[in-house]
Amino acid sequence: MKRNKITLAGVGLFAIGALALAGCTSGGGNTGDTGDAAAADPDAIITTNGSEPENPLIPTNTNEVGGGKILDNIFAGLIYYDGDGAPVNDMAEEIITDDPQHLTVKLKKGQTFTNGEEVTADNFTKAWNEGAKLSNAQLSSYFFEDIEGFSWEEDSELTGLEVVDDYTFTIALNKPASDFALRLGYSAFYPLPDVAFEDMEAFGQNPIGNGPYMIDGADAWQHDVQIDLVRNDDYQGDRKPANGGLTIKFYATQEAAYADLQSNEVDVIDAIPTNALATFEDELGDRAVNQPAAVFQSYTIGQFLPHFDGEEGKLRRQALSMAINREEITETIFSGTRTPASDFTSPVIDGWSDSIPGNEVLQYDPEKAKELWAEADAISPWEGEFKIAYNADGGHDAWVDAVTNQIKNTLGIEASGDPYPTFQDLRTKVNDRTITTAARSGWQADYPGLYNFLGPLYATGAGSNDGDYSSAEFDDLISAGISNPDAAAQLEDFTKAQEVLFKDLPAIPLWYSNVTGGFSENVDNVTFGWNSVPLFHEITKAAE
Repeated sequence: MKRNKITLAGVGLFAIGALALAGCTSGGGNTGDTGDAAAADPDAIITTNGSEPENPLIPTNTNEVGGGKILDNIFAGLIYYDGDGAPVNDMAEEIITDDPQHLTVKLKKGQTFTNGEEVTADNFTKAWNEGAKLSNAQLSSYFFEDIEGFSWEEDSELTGLEVVDDYTFTIALNKPASDFALRLGYSAFYPLPDVAFEDMEAFGQNPIGNGPYMIDGADAWQHDVQIDLVRNDDYQGDRKPANGGLTIKFYATQEAAYADLQSNEVDVIDAIPTNALATFEDELGDRAVNQPAAVFQSYTIGQFLPHFDGEEGKLRRQALSMAINREEITETIFSGTRTPASDFTSPVIDGWSDSIPGNEVLQYDPEKAKELWAEADAISPWEGEFKIAYNADGGHDAWVDAVTNQIKNTLGIEASGDPYPTFQDLRTKVNDRTITTAARSGWQADYPGLYNFLGPLYATGAGSNDGDYSSAEFDDLISAGISNPDAAAQLEDFTKAQEVLFKDLPAIPLWYSNVTGGFSENVDNVTFGWNSVPLFHEITKAAE
Protein backbone atom coordinates (compact mmCIF):
# COMPACT_ATOMS: atom_id res chain seq x y z
CA MET A 1 0.00 0.00 0.00
CA LYS A 2 1.10 3.57 -0.58
CA ARG A 3 2.12 5.21 2.68
CA ASN A 4 1.98 8.99 2.93
CA LYS A 5 3.55 10.88 5.79
CA ILE A 6 2.16 14.26 6.84
CA THR A 7 4.93 16.63 5.81
CA LEU A 8 6.24 19.43 7.98
CA ALA A 9 6.13 22.21 5.42
CA GLY A 10 5.63 23.07 1.81
CA VAL A 11 2.11 21.71 1.40
CA GLY A 12 0.30 23.77 -1.24
CA LEU A 13 -3.12 24.51 0.22
CA PHE A 14 -3.95 27.88 -1.29
CA ALA A 15 -5.33 28.34 -4.75
CA ILE A 16 -4.75 31.09 -7.28
CA GLY A 17 -8.30 32.09 -6.35
CA ALA A 18 -6.79 33.96 -3.44
CA LEU A 19 -5.91 36.65 -5.95
CA ALA A 20 -9.56 37.60 -6.01
CA LEU A 21 -8.90 39.50 -2.80
CA ALA A 22 -5.60 40.98 -3.92
CA GLY A 23 -5.15 44.67 -3.47
CA CYS A 24 -6.70 44.62 -0.01
CA THR A 25 -3.54 43.96 1.95
CA SER A 26 -1.81 46.54 4.05
CA GLY A 27 0.89 48.39 2.20
CA GLY A 28 3.17 48.23 5.21
CA GLY A 29 3.00 44.48 5.65
CA ASN A 30 2.08 42.78 8.91
CA THR A 31 5.35 42.59 10.80
CA GLY A 32 6.09 45.27 13.32
CA ASP A 33 9.40 47.14 13.48
CA THR A 34 9.37 48.88 16.80
CA GLY A 35 12.97 48.71 17.82
CA ASP A 36 15.90 46.43 18.51
CA ALA A 37 14.65 42.83 18.65
CA ALA A 38 17.47 42.04 21.07
CA ALA A 39 15.79 44.31 23.60
CA ALA A 40 12.68 42.12 23.65
CA ASP A 41 11.58 40.91 27.08
CA PRO A 42 11.12 37.09 26.99
CA ASP A 43 8.74 37.36 29.95
CA ALA A 44 6.58 40.18 28.60
CA ILE A 45 2.81 39.60 28.55
CA ILE A 46 1.08 40.16 25.21
CA THR A 47 -2.45 41.58 25.38
CA THR A 48 -5.14 41.03 22.77
CA ASN A 49 -8.88 41.20 22.21
CA GLY A 50 -11.32 38.32 22.48
CA SER A 51 -14.80 37.34 23.62
CA GLU A 52 -16.20 35.41 26.55
CA PRO A 53 -16.35 31.71 25.56
CA GLU A 54 -19.82 30.32 25.04
CA ASN A 55 -19.13 27.21 27.14
CA PRO A 56 -16.57 25.76 29.55
CA LEU A 57 -13.28 25.21 27.75
CA ILE A 58 -13.72 21.61 26.60
CA PRO A 59 -12.19 21.09 23.14
CA THR A 60 -15.00 18.91 21.77
CA ASN A 61 -17.69 21.35 22.94
CA THR A 62 -16.19 24.58 21.61
CA ASN A 63 -17.02 25.63 18.07
CA GLU A 64 -16.84 29.42 18.32
CA VAL A 65 -13.98 31.87 17.97
CA GLY A 66 -13.83 33.18 21.55
CA GLY A 67 -13.23 29.79 23.11
CA GLY A 68 -11.22 28.53 20.16
CA LYS A 69 -8.66 31.31 20.49
CA ILE A 70 -7.94 30.16 24.05
CA LEU A 71 -7.96 26.41 23.37
CA ASP A 72 -5.58 26.71 20.43
CA ASN A 73 -3.01 28.31 22.70
CA ILE A 74 -3.29 26.05 25.75
CA PHE A 75 -3.55 22.74 23.87
CA ALA A 76 -1.42 21.02 21.25
CA GLY A 77 -2.88 18.48 18.85
CA LEU A 78 -1.28 15.94 16.59
CA ILE A 79 -0.55 18.72 14.10
CA TYR A 80 -0.98 22.48 13.89
CA TYR A 81 -1.26 24.79 10.89
CA ASP A 82 1.46 27.32 10.22
CA GLY A 83 0.82 30.88 9.10
CA ASP A 84 0.26 29.76 5.52
CA GLY A 85 -2.06 26.91 6.50
CA ALA A 86 0.43 24.09 5.98
CA PRO A 87 0.22 21.19 8.49
CA VAL A 88 3.15 20.80 10.88
CA ASN A 89 3.60 17.85 13.23
CA ASP A 90 3.12 18.84 16.88
CA MET A 91 2.42 15.92 19.26
CA ALA A 92 2.73 13.53 16.33
CA GLU A 93 6.04 12.10 15.25
CA GLU A 94 4.34 10.99 12.07
CA ILE A 95 0.88 10.29 10.68
CA ILE A 96 0.85 7.53 8.08
CA THR A 97 -2.07 7.06 5.70
CA ASP A 98 -2.07 3.48 4.46
CA ASP A 99 -5.11 4.40 2.36
CA PRO A 100 -7.93 6.99 2.67
CA GLN A 101 -9.63 4.80 5.30
CA HIS A 102 -6.76 3.73 7.57
CA LEU A 103 -4.23 5.85 9.44
CA THR A 104 -1.44 5.12 11.90
CA VAL A 105 -0.41 7.82 14.39
CA LYS A 106 2.94 7.76 16.14
CA LEU A 107 3.54 10.22 18.98
CA LYS A 108 6.71 11.91 20.11
CA LYS A 109 7.85 10.59 23.49
CA GLY A 110 8.28 12.67 26.64
CA GLN A 111 5.62 15.29 25.95
CA THR A 112 3.52 16.29 28.94
CA PHE A 113 0.44 18.11 30.12
CA THR A 114 1.08 20.99 32.50
CA ASN A 115 0.29 18.74 35.50
CA GLY A 116 3.23 16.50 34.55
CA GLU A 117 1.21 13.67 33.00
CA GLU A 118 2.81 12.32 29.85
CA VAL A 119 0.82 12.65 26.63
CA THR A 120 0.12 9.14 25.33
CA ALA A 121 -2.15 7.48 22.81
CA ASP A 122 -4.79 6.93 25.51
CA ASN A 123 -5.15 10.68 26.02
CA PHE A 124 -6.24 11.06 22.42
CA THR A 125 -8.50 8.03 22.10
CA LYS A 126 -10.29 8.65 25.43
CA ALA A 127 -10.86 12.32 24.57
CA TRP A 128 -12.23 11.48 21.14
CA ASN A 129 -14.57 8.82 22.54
CA GLU A 130 -15.84 11.29 25.13
CA GLY A 131 -16.47 13.87 22.43
CA ALA A 132 -18.22 11.41 20.15
CA LYS A 133 -20.54 9.89 22.80
CA LEU A 134 -24.13 10.73 21.87
CA SER A 135 -25.39 11.44 25.40
CA ASN A 136 -22.62 13.99 25.95
CA ALA A 137 -24.12 16.15 23.17
CA GLN A 138 -20.82 17.81 22.31
CA LEU A 139 -20.98 20.52 19.68
CA SER A 140 -18.07 19.03 17.71
CA SER A 141 -19.15 15.40 17.89
CA TYR A 142 -19.78 15.54 14.15
CA PHE A 143 -16.02 15.52 13.56
CA PHE A 144 -15.86 11.88 14.73
CA GLU A 145 -18.66 10.69 12.44
CA ASP A 146 -16.23 9.12 9.98
CA ILE A 147 -14.57 6.87 12.59
CA GLU A 148 -15.81 3.27 12.86
CA GLY A 149 -18.24 2.80 15.73
CA PHE A 150 -19.67 6.34 15.73
CA SER A 151 -23.44 6.46 16.15
CA TRP A 152 -26.10 9.17 15.91
CA GLU A 153 -28.64 6.88 17.57
CA GLU A 154 -27.05 5.54 20.77
CA ASP A 155 -23.97 5.74 22.95
CA SER A 156 -21.23 3.71 21.33
CA GLU A 157 -17.48 3.25 21.35
CA LEU A 158 -15.27 4.43 18.51
CA THR A 159 -14.16 0.93 17.62
CA GLY A 160 -12.01 2.35 14.85
CA LEU A 161 -9.54 3.68 17.43
CA GLU A 162 -7.01 1.08 18.56
CA VAL A 163 -4.12 1.75 20.92
CA VAL A 164 -1.08 -0.21 19.80
CA ASP A 165 1.27 1.02 22.53
CA ASP A 166 1.76 4.16 24.62
CA TYR A 167 2.90 6.15 21.60
CA THR A 168 1.02 4.56 18.73
CA PHE A 169 -2.65 4.27 17.78
CA THR A 170 -4.52 3.48 14.60
CA ILE A 171 -7.63 5.05 13.10
CA ALA A 172 -10.05 3.04 10.97
CA LEU A 173 -12.74 5.04 9.20
CA ASN A 174 -16.18 3.75 8.25
CA LYS A 175 -15.71 5.27 4.79
CA PRO A 176 -12.77 6.83 2.98
CA ALA A 177 -12.10 10.45 3.98
CA SER A 178 -9.22 11.75 1.95
CA ASP A 179 -8.61 14.84 4.09
CA PHE A 180 -8.93 13.19 7.51
CA ALA A 181 -5.24 13.58 8.35
CA LEU A 182 -5.48 17.28 7.51
CA ARG A 183 -8.36 17.72 9.96
CA LEU A 184 -6.32 16.54 12.94
CA GLY A 185 -5.09 20.02 13.88
CA TYR A 186 -8.62 21.12 14.78
CA SER A 187 -9.43 21.52 18.48
CA ALA A 188 -11.98 18.67 18.52
CA PHE A 189 -9.03 16.29 18.15
CA TYR A 190 -6.99 17.62 21.09
CA PRO A 191 -5.94 15.16 23.84
CA LEU A 192 -7.18 15.39 27.43
CA PRO A 193 -5.35 14.45 30.65
CA ASP A 194 -6.82 11.77 32.92
CA VAL A 195 -8.05 14.35 35.44
CA ALA A 196 -10.49 15.72 32.87
CA PHE A 197 -12.61 12.58 33.03
CA GLU A 198 -13.13 12.89 36.79
CA ASP A 199 -15.29 16.03 36.43
CA MET A 200 -15.46 17.35 32.87
CA GLU A 201 -17.49 20.46 33.72
CA ALA A 202 -15.08 21.51 36.45
CA PHE A 203 -12.16 20.78 34.13
CA GLY A 204 -13.66 23.11 31.55
CA GLN A 205 -13.47 26.01 33.99
CA ASN A 206 -9.73 25.50 34.57
CA PRO A 207 -8.42 23.18 31.86
CA ILE A 208 -5.01 21.54 31.96
CA GLY A 209 -3.48 21.54 28.52
CA ASN A 210 -0.27 20.63 26.75
CA GLY A 211 0.23 23.64 24.49
CA PRO A 212 2.59 26.61 24.35
CA TYR A 213 0.62 28.46 27.04
CA MET A 214 -1.27 27.47 30.17
CA ILE A 215 -3.95 29.14 32.28
CA ASP A 216 -2.35 31.21 35.03
CA GLY A 217 -4.06 29.66 38.06
CA ALA A 218 -7.63 28.97 39.14
CA ASP A 219 -8.57 32.66 39.14
CA ALA A 220 -7.09 33.44 35.73
CA TRP A 221 -10.44 33.28 33.93
CA GLN A 222 -12.37 36.36 35.00
CA HIS A 223 -15.65 35.77 33.25
CA ASP A 224 -16.75 38.57 30.91
CA VAL A 225 -13.50 40.43 31.69
CA GLN A 226 -10.38 38.53 30.54
CA ILE A 227 -8.33 35.36 30.79
CA ASP A 228 -4.62 35.24 31.65
CA LEU A 229 -2.30 32.69 30.04
CA VAL A 230 1.39 32.21 30.81
CA ARG A 231 4.15 30.47 28.90
CA ASN A 232 4.39 26.70 29.30
CA ASP A 233 8.12 26.05 29.50
CA ASP A 234 7.59 22.28 29.25
CA TYR A 235 6.04 22.51 25.79
CA GLN A 236 8.45 20.91 23.30
CA GLY A 237 6.80 21.73 19.97
CA ASP A 238 7.68 24.35 17.38
CA ARG A 239 5.28 26.97 18.76
CA LYS A 240 7.52 27.87 21.71
CA PRO A 241 6.54 31.39 22.81
CA ALA A 242 8.92 34.29 22.38
CA ASN A 243 7.04 36.05 25.19
CA GLY A 244 5.93 35.34 28.74
CA GLY A 245 2.22 34.99 28.28
CA LEU A 246 -1.02 36.13 26.71
CA THR A 247 -3.87 38.11 28.27
CA ILE A 248 -7.09 37.99 26.24
CA LYS A 249 -9.44 40.85 27.10
CA PHE A 250 -13.16 40.41 26.50
CA TYR A 251 -14.16 43.79 25.08
CA ALA A 252 -17.80 44.82 25.04
CA THR A 253 -17.32 46.59 21.71
CA GLN A 254 -14.80 46.68 18.89
CA GLU A 255 -14.65 50.44 19.30
CA ALA A 256 -13.29 50.03 22.83
CA ALA A 257 -10.60 47.61 21.66
CA TYR A 258 -9.53 49.93 18.84
CA ALA A 259 -9.36 52.92 21.21
CA ASP A 260 -7.06 50.90 23.48
CA LEU A 261 -4.89 49.97 20.52
CA GLN A 262 -4.50 53.59 19.50
CA SER A 263 -3.33 54.45 23.00
CA ASN A 264 -1.05 51.38 23.20
CA GLU A 265 -3.16 49.86 26.00
CA VAL A 266 -3.59 46.60 24.07
CA ASP A 267 -0.89 45.00 21.92
CA VAL A 268 -2.74 43.37 19.03
CA ILE A 269 -6.37 43.19 17.88
CA ASP A 270 -7.93 41.18 15.07
CA ALA A 271 -11.06 43.24 14.44
CA ILE A 272 -11.44 46.88 13.42
CA PRO A 273 -14.82 48.58 14.02
CA THR A 274 -16.75 49.40 10.87
CA ASN A 275 -16.62 53.13 11.58
CA ALA A 276 -12.80 53.00 11.38
CA LEU A 277 -12.35 50.73 8.34
CA ALA A 278 -11.94 53.68 5.98
CA THR A 279 -9.24 55.31 8.11
CA PHE A 280 -7.41 52.69 10.20
CA GLU A 281 -4.66 52.04 7.68
CA ASP A 282 -3.79 55.74 7.60
CA GLU A 283 -4.06 55.97 11.39
CA LEU A 284 -1.90 52.90 12.11
CA GLY A 285 0.43 53.00 9.14
CA ASP A 286 2.74 49.98 9.06
CA ARG A 287 0.97 48.60 12.13
CA ALA A 288 -2.28 48.05 10.22
CA VAL A 289 -3.24 44.57 9.02
CA ASN A 290 -5.61 44.00 6.10
CA GLN A 291 -5.26 40.64 4.35
CA PRO A 292 -7.40 37.80 2.97
CA ALA A 293 -8.43 35.10 5.43
CA ALA A 294 -10.49 31.91 5.42
CA VAL A 295 -13.59 33.61 6.83
CA PHE A 296 -17.08 33.42 5.33
CA GLN A 297 -20.03 35.55 6.48
CA SER A 298 -23.73 34.78 6.14
CA TYR A 299 -27.02 34.78 7.98
CA THR A 300 -29.13 31.72 8.66
CA ILE A 301 -32.90 31.31 8.62
CA GLY A 302 -33.90 28.16 10.50
CA GLN A 303 -35.96 25.55 8.67
CA PHE A 304 -38.07 25.44 11.83
CA LEU A 305 -39.28 29.07 11.53
CA PRO A 306 -42.78 29.86 10.20
CA HIS A 307 -42.85 30.52 6.43
CA PHE A 308 -39.35 29.09 5.92
CA ASP A 309 -39.81 25.38 5.36
CA GLY A 310 -40.59 23.50 2.15
CA GLU A 311 -41.10 25.24 -1.19
CA GLU A 312 -42.31 28.45 0.44
CA GLY A 313 -39.09 28.65 2.43
CA LYS A 314 -36.91 28.16 -0.67
CA LEU A 315 -38.72 30.96 -2.51
CA ARG A 316 -38.44 33.35 0.43
CA ARG A 317 -34.73 32.65 0.96
CA GLN A 318 -34.00 33.25 -2.72
CA ALA A 319 -36.00 36.49 -2.64
CA LEU A 320 -34.20 37.70 0.47
CA SER A 321 -30.83 36.90 -1.09
CA MET A 322 -31.59 38.79 -4.31
CA ALA A 323 -32.84 41.78 -2.30
CA ILE A 324 -29.31 42.42 -0.97
CA ASN A 325 -26.86 44.66 -2.80
CA ARG A 326 -23.62 43.07 -1.58
CA GLU A 327 -21.39 45.25 -3.73
CA GLU A 328 -22.82 48.42 -2.21
CA ILE A 329 -22.57 47.19 1.38
CA THR A 330 -19.02 45.84 1.12
CA GLU A 331 -17.83 49.12 -0.37
CA THR A 332 -19.77 51.69 1.68
CA ILE A 333 -19.73 49.99 5.07
CA PHE A 334 -16.62 47.84 4.91
CA SER A 335 -14.50 50.10 2.68
CA GLY A 336 -13.54 47.19 0.45
CA THR A 337 -12.30 44.94 3.27
CA ARG A 338 -15.01 42.44 2.36
CA THR A 339 -15.65 40.79 -1.02
CA PRO A 340 -19.19 39.79 -2.12
CA ALA A 341 -19.63 36.04 -1.83
CA SER A 342 -19.99 33.90 -4.92
CA ASP A 343 -20.08 30.52 -3.13
CA PHE A 344 -20.26 28.94 0.33
CA THR A 345 -16.51 28.55 0.93
CA SER A 346 -13.50 30.92 0.71
CA PRO A 347 -11.22 32.15 -2.09
CA VAL A 348 -8.10 31.33 -0.03
CA ILE A 349 -8.91 27.60 -0.06
CA ASP A 350 -7.78 25.38 -2.91
CA GLY A 351 -10.69 24.47 -5.19
CA TRP A 352 -12.69 27.67 -4.73
CA SER A 353 -14.70 28.86 -7.73
CA ASP A 354 -16.76 31.94 -8.53
CA SER A 355 -18.73 30.23 -11.30
CA ILE A 356 -20.76 27.51 -9.62
CA PRO A 357 -24.12 27.00 -11.39
CA GLY A 358 -26.94 28.60 -9.43
CA ASN A 359 -24.86 31.30 -7.77
CA GLU A 360 -26.79 34.00 -9.64
CA VAL A 361 -29.08 33.92 -6.60
CA LEU A 362 -26.38 36.00 -4.90
CA GLN A 363 -26.73 38.82 -7.43
CA TYR A 364 -28.75 41.92 -6.58
CA ASP A 365 -32.00 41.65 -8.57
CA PRO A 366 -34.85 43.54 -6.89
CA GLU A 367 -37.44 42.73 -9.56
CA LYS A 368 -36.75 39.00 -9.37
CA ALA A 369 -36.78 39.21 -5.58
CA LYS A 370 -40.27 40.74 -5.62
CA GLU A 371 -41.46 38.07 -8.04
CA LEU A 372 -40.16 35.22 -5.86
CA TRP A 373 -41.64 36.77 -2.71
CA ALA A 374 -45.02 37.02 -4.41
CA GLU A 375 -44.82 33.34 -5.40
CA ALA A 376 -44.19 32.48 -1.75
CA ASP A 377 -47.12 34.64 -0.67
CA ALA A 378 -49.34 32.64 -2.99
CA ILE A 379 -48.47 29.56 -0.93
CA SER A 380 -48.93 31.28 2.43
CA PRO A 381 -49.27 35.06 2.89
CA TRP A 382 -46.42 36.69 4.81
CA GLU A 383 -47.16 38.17 8.20
CA GLY A 384 -45.04 39.83 10.87
CA GLU A 385 -41.57 41.41 10.72
CA PHE A 386 -38.38 39.89 9.35
CA LYS A 387 -35.51 40.21 11.82
CA ILE A 388 -31.83 39.27 11.82
CA ALA A 389 -30.39 38.59 15.27
CA TYR A 390 -26.79 39.59 15.94
CA ASN A 391 -24.40 40.09 18.84
CA ALA A 392 -23.92 43.76 19.67
CA ASP A 393 -20.36 43.17 20.90
CA GLY A 394 -19.16 42.08 17.44
CA GLY A 395 -19.52 45.21 15.31
CA HIS A 396 -22.42 43.86 13.21
CA ASP A 397 -25.00 46.61 13.66
CA ALA A 398 -24.11 48.65 10.56
CA TRP A 399 -24.30 45.83 8.05
CA VAL A 400 -27.39 44.27 9.64
CA ASP A 401 -29.15 47.65 9.42
CA ALA A 402 -28.08 47.98 5.78
CA VAL A 403 -29.23 44.47 4.84
CA THR A 404 -32.60 44.78 6.57
CA ASN A 405 -33.20 48.23 5.07
CA GLN A 406 -32.56 46.84 1.60
CA ILE A 407 -34.93 43.94 2.29
CA LYS A 408 -37.54 46.36 3.58
CA ASN A 409 -37.26 48.67 0.60
CA THR A 410 -37.19 45.90 -1.99
CA LEU A 411 -39.85 43.53 -0.66
CA GLY A 412 -42.09 46.08 1.05
CA ILE A 413 -42.08 44.26 4.40
CA GLU A 414 -41.01 45.34 7.87
CA ALA A 415 -37.43 44.27 8.55
CA SER A 416 -34.87 45.17 11.22
CA GLY A 417 -31.95 43.97 13.30
CA ASP A 418 -32.43 42.18 16.61
CA PRO A 419 -29.37 42.83 18.83
CA TYR A 420 -28.20 40.55 21.67
CA PRO A 421 -25.73 41.99 24.21
CA THR A 422 -23.04 39.33 23.73
CA PHE A 423 -22.02 36.56 21.38
CA GLN A 424 -22.67 34.05 24.16
CA ASP A 425 -26.26 35.29 24.53
CA LEU A 426 -26.89 34.88 20.82
CA ARG A 427 -25.27 31.45 20.51
CA THR A 428 -27.25 30.12 23.46
CA LYS A 429 -30.50 30.98 21.67
CA VAL A 430 -29.26 29.50 18.40
CA ASN A 431 -27.95 26.28 19.92
CA ASP A 432 -31.01 25.52 22.04
CA ARG A 433 -33.27 26.42 19.08
CA THR A 434 -35.23 29.04 21.00
CA ILE A 435 -34.25 31.62 18.38
CA THR A 436 -37.39 32.93 16.64
CA THR A 437 -35.70 35.02 13.95
CA ALA A 438 -32.96 34.74 11.38
CA ALA A 439 -29.48 35.07 12.91
CA ARG A 440 -26.12 36.25 11.66
CA SER A 441 -23.74 33.37 11.04
CA GLY A 442 -20.38 32.67 9.45
CA TRP A 443 -17.39 30.39 9.48
CA GLN A 444 -13.74 30.72 10.33
CA ALA A 445 -12.08 27.61 8.92
CA ASP A 446 -11.04 24.84 11.31
CA TYR A 447 -8.59 23.46 8.77
CA PRO A 448 -7.71 24.52 5.21
CA GLY A 449 -10.06 22.36 3.16
CA LEU A 450 -13.27 22.94 1.14
CA TYR A 451 -15.13 20.19 2.98
CA ASN A 452 -14.74 22.12 6.23
CA PHE A 453 -16.98 24.88 4.84
CA LEU A 454 -19.64 22.37 3.75
CA GLY A 455 -20.01 19.25 5.91
CA PRO A 456 -19.90 20.78 9.42
CA LEU A 457 -22.40 23.50 8.49
CA TYR A 458 -24.96 21.87 6.22
CA ALA A 459 -24.82 18.08 6.57
CA THR A 460 -27.80 16.51 8.32
CA GLY A 461 -27.18 16.60 12.07
CA ALA A 462 -23.88 18.48 11.84
CA GLY A 463 -22.82 20.34 14.99
CA SER A 464 -22.77 23.77 13.31
CA ASN A 465 -25.92 23.24 11.23
CA ASP A 466 -27.73 26.12 12.94
CA GLY A 467 -30.82 26.00 10.73
CA ASP A 468 -31.44 22.22 10.97
CA TYR A 469 -31.07 21.91 7.21
CA SER A 470 -31.31 18.40 5.80
CA SER A 471 -30.87 17.25 2.21
CA ALA A 472 -30.17 13.65 1.27
CA GLU A 473 -28.85 14.82 -2.10
CA PHE A 474 -26.36 17.20 -0.48
CA ASP A 475 -25.32 14.58 2.10
CA ASP A 476 -24.67 12.00 -0.61
CA LEU A 477 -22.59 14.40 -2.69
CA ILE A 478 -20.28 15.57 0.10
CA SER A 479 -19.94 11.98 1.32
CA ALA A 480 -18.96 10.85 -2.16
CA GLY A 481 -16.57 13.77 -2.54
CA ILE A 482 -14.69 13.33 0.69
CA SER A 483 -14.43 9.59 0.07
CA ASN A 484 -12.75 10.07 -3.29
CA PRO A 485 -8.95 10.40 -3.22
CA ASP A 486 -8.97 11.82 -6.75
CA ALA A 487 -8.84 15.61 -6.30
CA ALA A 488 -10.61 16.45 -9.56
CA ALA A 489 -13.47 14.03 -8.92
CA GLN A 490 -13.77 15.26 -5.35
CA LEU A 491 -14.04 18.86 -6.50
CA GLU A 492 -16.73 17.88 -8.98
CA ASP A 493 -18.84 16.38 -6.17
CA PHE A 494 -18.31 19.40 -3.94
CA THR A 495 -19.35 21.69 -6.79
CA LYS A 496 -22.56 19.70 -7.31
CA ALA A 497 -23.16 19.84 -3.55
CA GLN A 498 -22.94 23.62 -3.67
CA GLU A 499 -25.42 23.65 -6.54
CA VAL A 500 -27.87 22.00 -4.12
CA LEU A 501 -27.10 24.65 -1.52
CA PHE A 502 -27.82 27.45 -4.01
CA LYS A 503 -31.27 25.96 -4.60
CA ASP A 504 -32.08 25.55 -0.91
CA LEU A 505 -30.04 28.40 0.66
CA PRO A 506 -29.74 26.93 4.17
CA ALA A 507 -27.71 30.08 4.85
CA ILE A 508 -27.63 33.32 2.86
CA PRO A 509 -24.00 33.92 1.76
CA LEU A 510 -22.98 37.55 2.16
CA TRP A 511 -19.24 38.14 1.76
CA TYR A 512 -15.71 36.89 2.38
CA SER A 513 -13.85 38.75 5.10
CA ASN A 514 -10.36 40.09 5.15
CA VAL A 515 -8.83 40.05 8.59
CA THR A 516 -8.53 43.69 9.63
CA GLY A 517 -6.49 44.41 12.71
CA GLY A 518 -3.43 46.11 14.02
CA PHE A 519 -0.77 46.15 16.69
CA SER A 520 0.68 48.65 19.11
CA GLU A 521 3.99 50.45 19.11
CA ASN A 522 5.17 48.12 21.88
CA VAL A 523 5.36 44.84 19.95
CA ASP A 524 7.27 43.31 17.06
CA ASN A 525 7.10 40.14 14.93
CA VAL A 526 3.33 40.26 14.45
CA THR A 527 1.96 37.89 11.82
CA PHE A 528 -1.68 37.06 11.12
CA GLY A 529 -2.26 33.52 9.87
CA TRP A 530 -4.34 32.05 7.06
CA ASN A 531 -7.44 31.83 9.27
CA SER A 532 -7.26 35.46 10.55
CA VAL A 533 -5.71 34.61 13.96
CA PRO A 534 -2.42 36.24 15.05
CA LEU A 535 0.49 33.87 15.69
CA PHE A 536 0.75 34.90 19.33
CA HIS A 537 3.73 32.72 20.15
CA GLU A 538 5.91 34.68 17.72
CA ILE A 539 5.13 38.16 19.08
CA THR A 540 7.87 39.96 21.00
CA LYS A 541 7.58 42.97 23.26
CA ALA A 542 10.24 45.41 24.27
CA ALA A 543 11.40 45.44 27.89
CA GLU A 544 9.97 48.37 29.85
